[in-house]
Amino acid sequence: MKMVIQRVTQASVTVDGVVTGKIGQGFLVLLGIGPADTEQTVERLSDKMMRLRIFSDKNDKINLSLQDVGGELLLVSQFTLYADCRKGNRPSFVQAAPPAQAEALYEYCKAYCRKTIPVVESGIFGADMQVSLCNNGPFTVVLDSAELF
Repeated sequence: MKMVIQRVTQASVTVDGVVTGKIGQGFLVLLGIGPADTEQTVERLSDKMMRLRIFSDKNDKINLSLQDVGGELLLVSQFTLYADCRKGNRPSFVQAAPPAQAEALYEYCKAYCRKTIPVVESGIFGADMQVSLCNNGPFTVVLDSAELF
């Protein structure tokens, strides 16, 4: 599983002209699911993401987590995080999880995060989405379960 985590002052996702998710201060997370991922993978990486201390404290030190600042979460499924560009110029996506598995784990991730973070918004799995954000910093972190666990 891969997460591209962007610290934002605001973010939204729109599908067919309708806003499906919108947050204020928090994380916009682009989420890619691989074929070896399980609910345990989702839990471990989500816990790591929610505990990341990348918000400033009163002394302007990067020392606070999403929970500490009462931040919100916008999850957007993005299989293209598994793009393999080693051969030719057209990316291959064979390393991404099959759609049924990926959607089930994406939904599980939303439900799991809602146990900890009061506001969890999302895009629509498999839809053509337009994502808007104001990256605060900019501050972007990439988590990859294959590298962390």
